[in-house]
Formats: sequence, C-alpha cells, structure tokens
Amino acid sequence: MKIEYRLGTKQDLDDIYILIQQAIAEMEKHGIFQWDNIYPGREDFEKDIDNHTLYLAYKENTLAALYVISGECDDQYSNGQWEYDEKSAYILHRFCVSPAFQNQGIGKAVLQHIEEQIKGMGYESVRLDTFTENPFANKLYLHNGYEPRGYANWRKGKFVLMEKKL
Repeated sequence: MKIEYRLGTKQDLDDIYILIQQAIAEMEKHGIFQWDNIYPGREDFEKDIDNHTLYLAYKENTLAALYVISGECDDQYSNGQWEYDEKSAYILHRFCVSPAFQNQGIGKAVLQHIEEQIKGMGYESVRLDTFTENPFANKLYLHNGYEPRGYANWRKGKFVLMEKKL
C-alpha cells in the first residue's frame, strides 16, 4: 500500500480541519462523541504545526490520515501504570483516518509507520489514550499490540491509557 508522509504546514490547515469535521460526523453516526467543535480545534493543529509534530499521510494525493507525535502528554498520564521508562516513551496524539479511507487497512498501515518513525527517533515505546466508547480505535490498538495501562478522565469521559514496546 503506497502511502506518502510529510510534516503538516499552515497551508494544510483547511484540509486538516475538513478531515476532522468529517471524522467527527462519522463518529457521531456511530454514537461516539469523542471530538467536537472544542477539541481538537484549529488552534491545536496550528500549535502542532509550529512544533513540527503534525504529520499527514496521503494516498493517491488525497489526505488519508493525520497524527501528532511528541514527548508531551497531559497530567492525566500520571494515572498510567506504565511498564516502560518514561524517558524512552513517545506519545501519539490526534490520530485520525479519513472516513473515505476507513476499513481499508490505512489505520493499521499508518500506525505501523508511526511506530517505525518513533523507533527511528530512538524511542523504545509508544503511549497513547483512546476513548473508552470508541470501539473502532480500541480494536485497532489492541489488535496491534497496545496494552491498557490505566485510565484518564477528560471533558468527554473516560479514556484508556495504552502503551506498546517497540
């Protein structure tokens, strides 16, 4: 599967925002109220771009997915019973596959790319959080070797903290 990856730029913000709005509509069709007009917002993605942490994945010149990887995480991550050293962990945020590309293996392919990218940066594990009421995301992570390490509570509800050794 040919997928092209690159850092996001300010010129990509409109396309990013369209993808996020489409993803929110798709999730809401399935009763998943994880994201909304407050989070993730345009300013979150602007900050990610400024920090060089937002990546875009293109299939056939169309934005298929986006993700953020960084060393930053919310204070709620302290709730995790992490197995691997914090200094060797990198965090995956705002991973989103366009509804037009869902159920085609893109999520798994991009996740594997993210893991290789993080490993190539010298980190030994990946941490993330996923909404307990999003069965699609939970299944993706569990089927790809992520293990629950605890829970975080945010405005939208309960999230599972997960970790995978690379």
